[in-house]
Order: sequence, then structure tokens, then C-alpha cells
Amino acid sequence: MSFLYLTVLFPLIGFVLLAAGRNKLPENVAAIIGVGAVGLSALVALIAGLDFVNNGKVTYVQHLWTWFNVGNLSPGISLHLDGLSLLMMGMVTGVGFLIHIFASWYMRGEEDFARFFSYFNLFVASMLLLVLGDNLALLFLGWEGVGLCSYLLIGYYYQNPANGFAAIKAFTVTRIGDVFLLIALFLIYQQFGTLNIAEVVAAAPTVMTQSSSLTIWTALMLFLGAAGKSAQIPLQTWLADAMAGPTPVSALIHAATMVTAGVYLCCRMHTVFEMAPEVMMFISITGAVTLLVAGFAALVQTDIKRILAYSTMSQLGYMFMAVGAEAYQAGLFHMLTHAFFKALLFLSSGAVILAYHHEQNIFKMGGLFYKNKFLFICFAIGGGALAAIPYITVGFFSKDAILGAVWVQGESIAVYNSLYWAGVAGAFLTSIYTFRLIWVVFFGKENTPYHAIKGITYWGPLGILAVLSTFIGAVLKAPVESILNAAKIPAFVIPEALEHGMHSAEWTAVGIALVGLAIGVVLFAFAYSAVKSFAKTSFGAGLANICRNALGFDALYDIVFVKPYLLIAKILGRDPIDRLWLVLPAIVKGGHSFTSSRQTGSLRDYASSMALGIFVLLMVLIVTQIVGK
Repeated sequence: MSFLYLTVLFPLIGFVLLAAGRNKLPENVAAIIGVGAVGLSALVALIAGLDFVNNGKVTYVQHLWTWFNVGNLSPGISLHLDGLSLLMMGMVTGVGFLIHIFASWYMRGEEDFARFFSYFNLFVASMLLLVLGDNLALLFLGWEGVGLCSYLLIGYYYQNPANGFAAIKAFTVTRIGDVFLLIALFLIYQQFGTLNIAEVVAAAPTVMTQSSSLTIWTALMLFLGAAGKSAQIPLQTWLADAMAGPTPVSALIHAATMVTAGVYLCCRMHTVFEMAPEVMMFISITGAVTLLVAGFAALVQTDIKRILAYSTMSQLGYMFMAVGAEAYQAGLFHMLTHAFFKALLFLSSGAVILAYHHEQNIFKMGGLFYKNKFLFICFAIGGGALAAIPYITVGFFSKDAILGAVWVQGESIAVYNSLYWAGVAGAFLTSIYTFRLIWVVFFGKENTPYHAIKGITYWGPLGILAVLSTFIGAVLKAPVESILNAAKIPAFVIPEALEHGMHSAEWTAVGIALVGLAIGVVLFAFAYSAVKSFAKTSFGAGLANICRNALGFDALYDIVFVKPYLLIAKILGRDPIDRLWLVLPAIVKGGHSFTSSRQTGSLRDYASSMALGIFVLLMVLIVTQIVGK
């Protein structure tokens, strides 16, 4: 596996070639370089994975060179391959490759075609560095790389100021999380004297004191760093606005790369979190609150991509709920299945947007079922997996495992019982807004003329992702568990006495999700006029406005953070510090003007000035003598 570094090198070479060529490269050449670089990376990842399995799933570390050496800290540019990094590498390169193929079709005719693919390649390279880095310093380098690329890709259509603001917002909010992660790295180095991930994970139970303040702060800072990248409350507001970028960008960010980085970090550093059970509980609570907020927000969105964005936020909430309940393998498997069906949904939405002449409002579409049944099948499969339709879709096999594990934890820790019901409520909401989306787009009244779309680079990736999003994708569960066991990612232990109850809890969740689907059918297929009438009432309009704005987090942050910041910027824009220092030269200048004005050349003025000076000196002497006595 000495060729492991090629997985990162190929996308980097693609980035350099595309960035150097820019507008000089024909579209076909740029597409071959951009797609080919990630395709080669995926091929190397496949070969490395087969070698890893054939060699007994033994962890492999490839040291390339020492990055820097300061005191006792000397992190290397070293790649670490174990079961967890193999899972992430396969997901990033495999799904990323399919998204690149689709993007080569979707972005045809766009200005700066090569620039787009240069950012895309750099994004994949940064994500691979993040998941393969064997130390936290190298992980942080990849972490910042995906943050930079997300800014560049979200603001790709920079001619529109709104897109630039969305990119800045994503960059700023995720940077807040990055500061927390950097603090966590300082705390880890203080306690362990190293940033090597394997050494920290192995030594955490002996070096750290369970539930001590230092342990809690370390785990909390790690989680807040993860929350920024994975859009968890309170750092979730950037994700919906990230839809300003081209649709393949949304697929890459929300399916296989950036938003999964936080889940990966928490699972990779699981022993650190386990030393702070309070933080583990906080992680699950945060995930549960996030999935509910996102579910309510998705119910009333009209932009097809924003609906899917909030669904991403909701599914990430399930993953973090699993992490907090110590069901790491269930959370990671849901991360993989989510990459399949969410990439399918986003890429399908991109095809829908092109078919309706770049229209994104679902109520300006309609009737697509009669125009393009292939897209309907893709959306039905992806939506079914999102709603976890039992046995038919892959989402059922991953999401229910999370809810079952949370229910088991609830039998010993009461708060997890409430979190289980929050997850069930989230599944209920997911079924409603998923059916609403599909029904309006495919069976609603056609309001925009349909434009026929075709091409193997359009239907090929969608077809592959559609197959993986069905029950066929569930065959990956056993191999995933096997390689995660080899990576020492703990499997969730289910007490034998609770197995029957857990299965009942899982089927309860399925039943309530199906009830949500039935309610969606009634509301939007048969009683939509009643829904519209309710939306026109003052209560309905107010409720819809609250949900549309995701419970007002943006408005709250605008009041608490943005406006005070702008006020401070306005004050500092006038440079009050500089003006304060200008008082000194003003005093000197005033004194100079006064003394200069006394140089009159008149003997009488000089004599009176001398007499006044003598009088003042005598008064000073008298006063000092009196005070001295």
C-alpha cells in the first residue's frame, strides 16, 4: 500500500493543472482532467482497500516527511489507513467521482468551467487529507482546506452579491467551530504531549480523568468544532444558505464530504468523548434538537434545494444522536447510506432544475412525472430512503438501528428515552415533507415548460446511486461493521433482555413514519385546498413564517452578533484611537500658536509678562511653604 499517497496526489495534480489552465482549457479537456483525477483517486482507494482487507485489516501508516519540528512537537505528513479511514476514503472518492461525472454534464456552458473543477478537485484532496491524516495537525489542515473550498464553491456565481454573502456566512460560521477545534488541539497536546491520533485514542482512558473539568472542556471543544462543519445547533445557520452554489456543489458538500467531517471526528476520537459522559449526552441532545428544528423548517420551504439542505441537517442530527449514545457503527453506516441517497436526491434535483430552465421553486414546476419517469424513480427511491421506507430502501436499515440504540440507552438513562421520541418525531416530519416535495414536483400543476434532458453523464451516476439507495445498498452493512471492528470502533452492545423491546421500538418508529407518509398523502394529494386555506390564516401564516426561517436563529444572531459587530465596525471606522492620540499634537500646536502670538516686539508686553511670571512663581513658593508647615 505504498501508493496510498496517490489518492490525495491525483486530485491535487488535477487542481494545479486546472487552476493553471483556467479559461485556456477547452471544456472537454477540463472535464477529462477534473473527472479523471478523482476517478484515478477512487481506483487507488479501491486497490488500497482490497490490499487492506487481504492483509488482515492491519492498520497501515505511510510516513512521507516531517511537516515541522518545534520543541517536542513534530507532526508528520503521514497517512493512516484503518477501517474507519478506509470507509471515509471509499465514500469520498466513490460518491465524489459520481458527482464529478454528473457535474461534467450539469456545468456545460458555464463560465469558468475549469475553475469550477479546480475547486472541486481541491475539495476532494482536502477531504482525503482530513480523513487519512494520522495526526490532528494534519487533520486540521484538511479541515481548513474543505472550509476554504466550500467558500470558493458556494460563492462560485460571485457576480450575484447574495451568493458572495452566503459564501462569507458559511466561511465565518464554520470558522467559529474551527476556533473551538483549535482550542481542543491545544488542550489535547497539553495533556498528551502529542497530536498523533492513534496515541491519543489509546492513552485517553489512562491520561484523562473521567468527568474532570479539563476532560469535559476538551471533549466539548472537540464537539463544537465538529458541530461547525456538520451544521449542528448553534452553528447550523450556514448550511441552508450554502445552496447558493451550483447543485453538484450541494451534493458534494452535503452528501459525502464536508458535513460528514464532524461525525468522523467524533467517532475517531471516541475514547476522549467517553471520558466525558456529560458531553456525550449533550451531543445526543444537540443532534435531537437539530433534527427537529430542521424537520419543521423543511415542511414549508419552497426552494427544492433548501428542502434537501434541511433534510441533510436533520439526518446529521440522527448521526450525532447515535454518537452520543455510543452507537458509533450505526451512525457511521447511516453516514454512508446518507451519502448514497442524499447525493441521489441532490443530483436529481439538479436535473430537475435544468429541465425547468434553472427554476428552483417547487410550485413553479409540476407535472414532471408525465415528462421524465426516470427522474421520478430516482426521486422516489431517494425520498423513500430519506423517509426510511422499510425493507425497500437502504435508509431503513441505518436509521432504525440508530433509534433502536437510543431506545436501549433510554432504559438506563432517562434522557435518552426522550431523545428516542424526538427521533421518532423527526422521522414523522421527514415523511411529510418528503412526500410534499415529490408530489408537488411530479404531480402538481405544470407551471414552467419542460426542457428535455439526456446524456449518459446525467443518467449514469443517478442510476448507480439509485441502486445503492435501495435495499441492495444494505449488503454493505456487514463489511462496514467488519472493517470498523478492525479499527476498534466499538460496536453497540444490546443486552439480551432488551432485544425484543428494541425491535419493538424500531417498528414503532417505522409505523409512525408511515403514518406521517399517509398524512402527507392526505394533506397534499387530497386536501391541499384546506392546507392553503390554513396557510392564509393569521395563525397559519405566522407558524409558516417561523418554520420558514428555521425558528428564527438567523434573526437572533443578527440582533445578538451582527448588528453589534457592525456598530463596532462603524465606530472603529472613524478611528477613535487615532483621534485620541491626535489630542497630543493638537495641544502642542495650540501651545505653539499661543506662545507665537505673544512675540509682539513690544517692550511693555514683555515687561508685563515678566512681572506676571514673577508673581506666579512667588505665589507657588508661598503655597508650597504653607503646605509644608
